Amino acid sequence: MTGVGDLLAWCEATKSLDKSTTADLAVWSRRNKREADDVFDEAMGVREILYRVFSATASAKAVTADDVEALNGLLERAPGRTSLSITKAGHLWRLPPASPTAASLLAPVLWSAGDLLVGERLGSVRLCANEKCGWLFLDDSKSGTRRWCTMSACGNRAKAQRHYQRRIKPAADAVSKKGR
Repeated sequence: MTGVGDLLAWCEATKSLDKSTTADLAVWSRRNKREADDVFDEAMGVREILYRVFSATASAKAVTADDVEALNGLLERAPGRTSLSITKAGHLWRLPPASPTAASLLAPVLWSAGDLLVGERLGSVRLCANEKCGWLFLDDSKSGTRRWCTMSACGNRAKAQRHYQRRIKPAADAVSKKGR
């Protein structure tokens, strides 16, 4: 993400905001560039707080009191969950009109994070085993031993690397020794 436009597009894509609200906030962001930039910066701060909280949890480390306090402050500023919208397209929390604040825009994310932290699935939060990745994911595998954020990316890279180390590298080393 590089700006508030990307943030609004993400909120719409994840159904945190509807198209009408996104359009209204996009107009607001063009008229209030400095404030919109501040909202974007705050949203990136929210992302970092959530990452620290869940990566500490996934690594069996203590979550810092500062991060808990920051998350609680965000939850306090987020609108409350008061009613549902049940439609053919899916069921959602009905939100009050979004205000241009990170806590308002990211309210469903904050609610989910809070629910995850106090719920039974917290032990399923994992950090991708690819040291260059750093993504967090929920391990919903039957055995509870998933190691990669996605098999199509990090998992395949790890398999290819292991294959190379077992098969190709020894053969290449043998060829280079013969050539000496």
